[in-house]
Amino acid sequence: MEDEADIYDGIRSQFPLSFGKQSKSQTPLELIHNATRRNTSAAATSTAVNSASDKPSASNKTNALPSLSGSSKDWLDSFNNSNPKSSKKNGDEDRKIGPPRLPAGLEEDGQMMVGPPRPPPGSGVEDEDEPVIGPPRPPPRSGIEDDDDEPVIGPPRPPPGGDVEDDDDGPTIGPPRPPPGQIESDSDEDVDEEDEDSGYRIPLSNEIVLKGHAKVVSALAVDPTGSRVLSGSYDYSVRMYDFQGMNARLQSFRQLEPSEGHQIRGLSWSPTADRFLCVTGSAQAKIYDRDGLTLGEFVKGDMYIRDLKNTKGHISGLTCGEWHPKAKETILTSSEDGSLRIWDVNDFKSQKQVIKPKLSRPGRIPVTTCAWDREGKRIAGGIGDGSIQIWNIKAGWGSRPDIHVGNGHTDDITGLNFSSDGLILLSRSFDGTLKVWDLRKMKDALHAFDDLPNNYAQTNVAFSPDEQLFLTGTSVERDSTTGGLLCFYDRVKMELISRVGISPTYSVVQCAWHPRLNQIFATVGDRHEGGTHILYDPTISERGALVCVARAPRKQSVDDFQAQPVIHNPHALPMFRDQPSRKRQREKILKDPLKSHKPELPINGPGFGGRVGTTKGSLLTQYLLKQGGLIKETWMEEDPREAILKYADVAAKDPKFIAPAYAQTQPETVFAKSDSDEEK
Repeated sequence: MEDEADIYDGIRSQFPLSFGKQSKSQTPLELIHNATRRNTSAAATSTAVNSASDKPSASNKTNALPSLSGSSKDWLDSFNNSNPKSSKKNGDEDRKIGPPRLPAGLEEDGQMMVGPPRPPPGSGVEDEDEPVIGPPRPPPRSGIEDDDDEPVIGPPRPPPGGDVEDDDDGPTIGPPRPPPGQIESDSDEDVDEEDEDSGYRIPLSNEIVLKGHAKVVSALAVDPTGSRVLSGSYDYSVRMYDFQGMNARLQSFRQLEPSEGHQIRGLSWSPTADRFLCVTGSAQAKIYDRDGLTLGEFVKGDMYIRDLKNTKGHISGLTCGEWHPKAKETILTSSEDGSLRIWDVNDFKSQKQVIKPKLSRPGRIPVTTCAWDREGKRIAGGIGDGSIQIWNIKAGWGSRPDIHVGNGHTDDITGLNFSSDGLILLSRSFDGTLKVWDLRKMKDALHAFDDLPNNYAQTNVAFSPDEQLFLTGTSVERDSTTGGLLCFYDRVKMELISRVGISPTYSVVQCAWHPRLNQIFATVGDRHEGGTHILYDPTISERGALVCVARAPRKQSVDDFQAQPVIHNPHALPMFRDQPSRKRQREKILKDPLKSHKPELPINGPGFGGRVGTTKGSLLTQYLLKQGGLIKETWMEEDPREAILKYADVAAKDPKFIAPAYAQTQPETVFAKSDSDEEK
């Protein structure tokens, strides 16, 4: 038996360890991403803005030609299936239909054709699937197409109209050629326009939604590595999402409530992504670590001090906050008290710098938003009077702004953003406009985009990774039928590229285009629900949403078992149980002479002489009468024996307490008579 066991072990060792194991069924990635595909393709969803009406729309071009950003294999399969004339021949010799290609008298040397050029295929002659050596073929005359599946050696074929069509010596990959009789001049505009639109490469084909908030999501922050997402809402909570640990259920791994009863107005990651800043409607900003643990809270200033420079912190609700793009210890906050403050993260008890903007009228005007430039050398602030003010951080700088635009917007400014080259500043406002400013000439805006409704004070504007585009969201108006949109603009041409519908009923507030993930984030919501939409394209996006969507939810194990609570009848609980009957107990008490005796009623009111309630006057009245001599105490002047004996006749006639018990045996009381008369 031992020898047989050794033999079996030796045989088993020849097989791989995975032999006999059932392989887990895995869903193909194509099916997974098809489940998250948007209802309409990116070209159909985005509305191209072209004034020329004779050009075909983007959706028509997408239906006519496959998208170059899709899988080339699927496109080639669809193209081969759509060409019924293409066929492959097997064997060394091809079957030829119709008359021979060469005229009579010419001989064939194997499979290589030697001699003058072939006659034009006017009699239905098909081409062979072999390399051709010799001059080019003449143009077809009867509309017969070539069926070659292999590269052609020799000069390129002339086009049907007589002009040279291809310049490549290899196989042609791309859209099919037009029929021989069709003029190609009309398709040049289509190709140019398609190249123009496809150059933007906006990831819009697929979409997932991070839910969990009960109101509109007003703050968004994606860490520089693209692994974690923060979303803050008007429901006073912050949710943390981790792409590496999140599965297809898209649930957050932690929920925070920084300040009870205060809305979340801003979130910002540090440059090293180890901490993040949370700005709420309170006057104190908080710092959390990467896992959501509180590291500190900045101090609040004294609201009774008039000069804001003498306070240690903000005295009113915060409006915006942003971490320094380079220094990991410095942050910037703005507040409704009309000041901007620079803080040191290592010291939560005082700020480094207080900035008071230049005001157009006396009083306190709130600072609605603030922003750093990409190098951290300039600060921009949006003031409640519609002005934009910029400060250069340098030695000895103060509150006086270096750039002041008094008439930037007609309403509160909700978002500011610098370009990386430091030449462009974007501003978003409540007045429904998006303005582009040249920092070298801030007198007038370069361009102003209108028809962008905005109902939220946190609506921002963002750049694309290459900064050739910038995008912003729109709010839903009462009579609007478009819903929340994400609008893309070209920075060079200063024109609208496309409008992408994000939600039919919710407004788009915050937006971001992450450079490493190449994915677009957009927060939406209203007073009842909120979420974060992530737009991506499997062909050009990386990690992020692609990782969590492809990860299936973990199967429940024995450790996940939770006993269901047993629901008892409510009337069986002691708090709902009826009290027992007290009838027998009451009857027993009535039979007891002590318990059934009615107690004497308490005496209420003032009294006199140790007794309460014997007089009708109050204590103050008794005091006044006693001091005035109206109430006299005679017990010290009276003989005690005479005071007792004056009640002797009453006690003998109407005994109450002790006398009735001893009435039969009590001897007659004999008092001695006074001898005072006899002595006299």
